[in-house]
Parts: sequence; C-alpha cells; structure tokens
Amino acid sequence: MLTVTDGAKQTLRELLLETTDDPEIGLRLVVRAVEPVRTGLVADREKPGDFVVHDDVYKVLLVAAEVAKVVAGATMDSEDTPDGTRLVIFREPP
Repeated sequence: MLTVTDGAKQTLRELLLETTDDPEIGLRLVVRAVEPVRTGLVADREKPGDFVVHDDVYKVLLVAAEVAKVVAGATMDSEDTPDGTRLVIFREPP
C-alpha cells in the first residue's frame, strides 16, 4: 500500500481544488511503467477497486489496483523547492 503523508494530502487537495470543486472527483495517480518510469495526476472519478485517499472532505487521491502494486511500500510526500511545492514518491532504503 502507498503511504500518503499529511503534507502530501494538503498538496493534493490544493491541486484538486485548482481543477474542480466537485467532491466526487479525485486526482488519479497514473504511472508509465516503461523506463524511465514517470508518474502523473489526472482528475477522475472513483472506479471499482480503487485505493482511495481522503482528507477531511475530498477524495484527494485515486489509485487503481494495478498502479497500487507498482507503488506498494512507497511513500508520497510534499517537498518544497525553489519552484514551489511538488509531490514526491519514494521508498526508504532496506
């Protein structure tokens, strides 16, 4: 399972509200599984089998079962950079 920090939830909520105010829409994590692996977010509705991350009000992150397998054991967090806040997904070294 993907762990999503409170900071990442806040950033996801901000991004979501820039896109929509519909509480039925969330941001779907998409992964391009070929090298180099890339991730992205797209606005979408919850689908059967999705892993759903909520904040107090919104479905801030939707993860399809096949994507959840790819990111299992990883953590999503927010990171402040000179260009603004960005989301990062990482795994702790064993």
